[in-house]
Parts: sequence; C-alpha cells; structure tokens
Amino acid sequence: MIQHTPTTRAQAVELMRQGVPNRVVAERLGVARGTVGWWRSEDRKARGEQYESPTDCPRCTGRAVDGEAYAYLLGLYLGDGHIISKHKQHHLSVFCNASQTGLIAAAEVAMRKVMPLPSVKPRRRSGCVEVKSYSRHWPCLFPQHGPGKKHERRIVLEPWQQDIVDAHPWEFVRGLIHSDGCRVTNWTTRLVGGERRRYEYPRYFFTNVSDDIRRLCTDTLDRLGITWTHCTRNGDPYNISVARKASVALMDVHVGPKY
Repeated sequence: MIQHTPTTRAQAVELMRQGVPNRVVAERLGVARGTVGWWRSEDRKARGEQYESPTDCPRCTGRAVDGEAYAYLLGLYLGDGHIISKHKQHHLSVFCNASQTGLIAAAEVAMRKVMPLPSVKPRRRSGCVEVKSYSRHWPCLFPQHGPGKKHERRIVLEPWQQDIVDAHPWEFVRGLIHSDGCRVTNWTTRLVGGERRRYEYPRYFFTNVSDDIRRLCTDTLDRLGITWTHCTRNGDPYNISVARKASVALMDVHVGPKY
C-alpha cells in the first residue's frame, strides 16, 4: 500500500474544498483517484457535511424536460422497461433485441436527453441488450414504478405526463411499438379472374398484458386518427392490431419498424 504524507493529503483536501474534481486532484498530486475520493469522504465526515449527489432531474430541479425524448422513453419504459431501487443502487433499464442496434442507440439517446448527468451503459445479455441509466431520481420521472410487475398494478399517467404525451403523441406511440410492438407483413389469398393469388399487406401490432397500458396506447391512437382492432390470444385481448391501409401509412411515417 502506498503511504502518502500528511502534506499531500492536506493539499488534496484544500484543492477539493476549492471545487477541484477528484480526477484533477489525483492527476495533479500523483495520487490514485480512489484515495482522493476516500480523503474527500473523510473530510466531509469531519466537518459534519452530508453528501448529496448532483442531479439534473427535471422534477426535482425545475429543469425543462425534453418532451419528445421523454414521451419516447415513457413508451419504452411501459413496454420493456423497469426501475430497480435498492440501497445505493438505482437504475432504469430498457431491454432491446440485440440485433436491433438502431433501437439500442435510440434508447441510449432518449435517456441522455431526459437526464444528461447519469451514466448510461448498454449491457449485453443472452439474446438482448439491457440499456441502463443509473440515478435514484428515475422514479421521480416514472411514478408508475412500484413493487411487482406492471400488469399487476394500476398504471395511470400523472397530469404532467399526460400533457407531454398530448404534446408528443407520435413519440409515445413509437416508444410503445419499439418496445412491445412490431411491424409485420401478413398475407392471404384471393380469387382474381378465377385464379387464387397471394396478397401481402403490412400490419402493426402492440402486445401487452396490462389493460391500463393497452388503453394508454389505444387512447393515443384514437387521438391520432388511427384505426385499430383487438386480436385475442387465448381469449384475452392482449394484441392491438393496426391493419387499415391509411393507418398503416401514417404509422410508417411516424413510427416505422424496429431496426
């Protein structure tokens, strides 16, 4: 273990009290950053100062939120996202198909735009990529967070969230489709001039077990003038389908397939 003189420690503490970052102090004095961090912690304890980690949470600081990014991220969260809050561990996770690199990048960009200060890290899992952002303030922005699975609890938007969705409905729908939805090509056959021919047509699906989340999706689609239907699965209306040509064309302009 490297032993540092009291003079070096005093110099480090003085620099830190002047607001110099740990990294700069470590480089200037040739001391490990971990050691500088420990000195800072011990100095705070000696002065009775309680450390509050910096935050740029819009709900706590009054900073204006990026509405487009938030509406998209809200859709991702309600679909394939969750928040974990433990002692000294708080993070928002969105799970993406590992092959859909565009979606992974879009999730990272949305997280950084909503809260630029926290770190964002994609982590490769089996068959997927988990995009994670670390901040204990994510529950401030997603008050739908709670114990248990989302489909087992009531999901209702706060008035300020609904205002953002109303202002950016397409971004919200895009987030929902990019998380729990897809764009597929269906086919059927028709008799044309006595000959059976194959006919293909594009279709959007959104699948979610939560009645509340599906209702948020369909309410927004209604406001956008999109025609949709329920497709039952084992008797349950988990699937929302958009198949009308005009509606699919609008979805293609504003949503598009995952990539």
